[in-house]
Amino acid sequence: MNTNPRRIISLSFLMVATLMASAVTPKKKNTSAQKNDSITSENVIYQWEAKGNPIVTHKYTCDPAALVYNDTLFIFTGEDAKGGQKWYNIEKWCCFATTDMKHFWEYKMPLRATDFAWGETNAAWASQVIERNGKFYWYNSSQTTGIGVAVADRPEGPYKDALGHALVKNEDSFGKKHSWRTIDPTVFIDDNDQAWLLWGNGACWYVKLNEDMVSYDEDYGVKEIKINGEMEFPFTEAPWLHEKDGRYYLSFAVGFPERIAYAVSDKVEGPYEYKGVINEIAGNSNTNHQSIIEYKGNWYFIYHNGGIQTDGGSFSRSLCIDKLEFDKKGNYKPIQMTTKSVDPIK
Repeated sequence: MNTNPRRIISLSFLMVATLMASAVTPKKKNTSAQKNDSITSENVIYQWEAKGNPIVTHKYTCDPAALVYNDTLFIFTGEDAKGGQKWYNIEKWCCFATTDMKHFWEYKMPLRATDFAWGETNAAWASQVIERNGKFYWYNSSQTTGIGVAVADRPEGPYKDALGHALVKNEDSFGKKHSWRTIDPTVFIDDNDQAWLLWGNGACWYVKLNEDMVSYDEDYGVKEIKINGEMEFPFTEAPWLHEKDGRYYLSFAVGFPERIAYAVSDKVEGPYEYKGVINEIAGNSNTNHQSIIEYKGNWYFIYHNGGIQTDGGSFSRSLCIDKLEFDKKGNYKPIQMTTKSVDPIK
């Protein structure tokens, strides 16, 4: 999420999840036979063909988090309530999917802020879903009440609050005083099958999750990520962690308006070496929130901007996707935000 909160989304549409010869303007879901079993008449509410960035244009979306499962790329976002908003109003989350980066579909709403009794009605802030042991765990943040977790049997849900209370709260985010510091969770499972939860605004904290994924190792406790090196802008929020070739890449938003920067380490716990800004201020949005993921041999930078031409902005944001590349030393190349987006894949 962001120094207070979140983002936007929209595009135009067609059809869907297989290779079809003709395009149909999508007003409603297509109920014809599909090759992808995930696309069924009962759980898919919208299908379209992306025409560039923003990827989603039928609604406003923010804070994307990606998951690859069963050869499908799922993207979970918050939904900014409407265009032209003057503040963050995010009542629910969305689940989108694709198998070719061209044809997308949207599932029924999987979760709303009020599904957490301890949450806040208009604060469905940044989140991330991960699979473990056949279950899907969705770590969500709310404005001032902390980070919770919901669980489901399928990536698209439906999800239910696993605990009835927040997993981590403001008192766990030590060293800072502002009320929105316990937000923006990212979750990662390392090669030793250890799950980690990171989060934070103003600093980045982390815990070791237990095998059940809904509690953490209290003996290990809550610790703060250390980032060494001179940073052009202070750490703001939006941590995202992934691994490549034995190195851990921690990306995050810096400054405000937000840019995306990153740091690397040979251990999840760090310390991390700061590498610099890789993505400048997203068009027409004070915030940004990234998801970095490999899918079918390609790396993608998934983010939001305020680019929908009808009432898009800092509080009415839009999902975008651009390619991510590495140099010979394994560092990120600067990311070029485009209107074209990425090429279709098979």
